[in-house]
Amino acid sequence: MYSKKTYTLEEATKKLEHYCAYQERCHQEVRKKLEGMHMIPEAIDLIIVHLLKHNFLNEERFAKTFVNGKFKIKRWGRNRLIYELNKKDIGKVNINQALAEIESTDYIEVFNNLAEKKANSIKETNVYKKRKKLIDYLLYRGWESHLVYEKANELIK
Repeated sequence: MYSKKTYTLEEATKKLEHYCAYQERCHQEVRKKLEGMHMIPEAIDLIIVHLLKHNFLNEERFAKTFVNGKFKIKRWGRNRLIYELNKKDIGKVNINQALAEIESTDYIEVFNNLAEKKANSIKETNVYKKRKKLIDYLLYRGWESHLVYEKANELIK
């Protein structure tokens, strides 16, 4: 018969310290992890307070790391970054601080490189379909619509 593993408060705290030290986490991820460990709500609150107090959990740091990573590696635009951070219940102040760390010159450069690379890789002969594919791709990635439409009209004539 399968029995679920139970944790003492100390064991769960140590496990979550390691979980947070391994990679930046948001409050929501930590809460879900603790619920998955079948911890009671009072214990969850105690552990989260401990993690905050000992700087294992920091939402501002998480937001900055998240934005930096997704922008540089996945090439996401501001809209997608804001959407994903909102899904993780990150506060507006932390989102705005994290987005402010992206240099506007880097932002435009990444956007232009991504758009040009994608435009060259689309093997569509119909100009309108090709433009639509490029626009859909860039909008899905979270780039602002005014940038996307300008670039699509510039690249695909």
